Amino acid sequence: MSLGPELRSERWALRKAEAEVWLAAHWIGAKRRVAARWMPLAAAAVILAGLHLFGELDALPAFLSVLLLLLAAALWPFDSTQLLDAISGGQAASAREMFDADRRNWRAVVDAIPTAALALDAAGTVVHHNRLGAEMFPRIKDGQPMSQVSRNPDLLGAVDRALAAEERVDVELIERVPVERRIAATVSRLARSASESPPHLLVTFRDLTEQDKLAQMRADFIANASHELRTPLASLRGFVETLQGSARDDASARKRFLQLMARQAERMTRLIDDLLSLSRVEMRVHLPPRGIVELNETAAYVCQSLEPVAEAAKTTVSLVRDAAPARIRGDREEIVQVLQNLIQNAIKYGRENGKVEVLVGRDAPRGAGGGRVWVSVTDDGPGIAPEHLPRLTERFYRVNVASSREKGGTGLGLAIVKHIVNRHRGELRIASKPGVGSTFTASFEELGAAG
Repeated sequence: MSLGPELRSERWALRKAEAEVWLAAHWIGAKRRVAARWMPLAAAAVILAGLHLFGELDALPAFLSVLLLLLAAALWPFDSTQLLDAISGGQAASAREMFDADRRNWRAVVDAIPTAALALDAAGTVVHHNRLGAEMFPRIKDGQPMSQVSRNPDLLGAVDRALAAEERVDVELIERVPVERRIAATVSRLARSASESPPHLLVTFRDLTEQDKLAQMRADFIANASHELRTPLASLRGFVETLQGSARDDASARKRFLQLMARQAERMTRLIDDLLSLSRVEMRVHLPPRGIVELNETAAYVCQSLEPVAEAAKTTVSLVRDAAPARIRGDREEIVQVLQNLIQNAIKYGRENGKVEVLVGRDAPRGAGGGRVWVSVTDDGPGIAPEHLPRLTERFYRVNVASSREKGGTGLGLAIVKHIVNRHRGELRIASKPGVGSTFTASFEELGAAG
């Protein structure tokens, strides 16, 4: 079927318009490409002109070469501006990735420091802090100046000195609010670059308060142990000198002094034994026991073994067992030592013709946790004043020094009990009322049937 003249004319006009649009678009693209590449085109034209001027190239080849260059620049589809943009954009992305990786690395280092640590920039502003740093300074935030984190003039002066000089600055801080603490702070210069990535200063803090307390406890322990040993030794030396001198031929005096010497030797033996026991328990306090102990059976064994001691003190010891087995994960010898110390103390410091009750019981489970079993020792003695209760488990602490020494106490029994109970992940509770008596309870997590 043939088309009419009018339809052919319309189609011709449409194709002509499409061609004009196509040519216009490509003309615009060609001009843009030529404009983007004018610098290399100009350089090539200058080179060709120079070759023509020096006679190395005729005019016609030089002219044709320039035309070919213009045609190639206009028709070549790749846009060099895209290449430049891609290169510059890739460099920027790579730089940003390197910056982020660097920041993650040094922040991870600060987080891994085992003491409180702050990272500061060149202006003394906090750029990062670890968890312990947040615990030491609860209101700290990244972006705060150091003067808002701490008002201690010694610390702020150390930061200023470290920023001014490339050296480490050590300073000791004494904090008195809310509690007194001694803290060693170290300010180290890390970077001289003006880059925002690495921190310029690293401030670390080490709390020396606990260390000072431990050192004082060790010094007190040595002083107390020396004193406790020196007293019986001095007595022994005095008795020996007396027996070697004026009482050499006195049979009655010899008998009396030998009895006293034997008593002092026993006292030193008990003290040394308790010191060794305490040392062994402290060395193993971090090692959980692996055996199984049944508290009913262990309490019955200890009560039976102490019957002669109770009879000599005219004290009645009674045991009330729990209806069900009370099994715990523990070291039997150490649990025996705990009960021996508690029952002996009850007999020793209770009233004459008194009563001591040993009770084994259990607490109902709470929430998701397991049940707990306990053994308590109660006496009807004079009791203990409330101000003494928090210190009873300290080494060599005594409510009545003279009475304790007279009754053969070393001041270490309850300290040993506390460390053994701690090793067994248990709890020692002390309750006392003056004029009524005292109760010491050792509580432990019950071992399930599957254990």
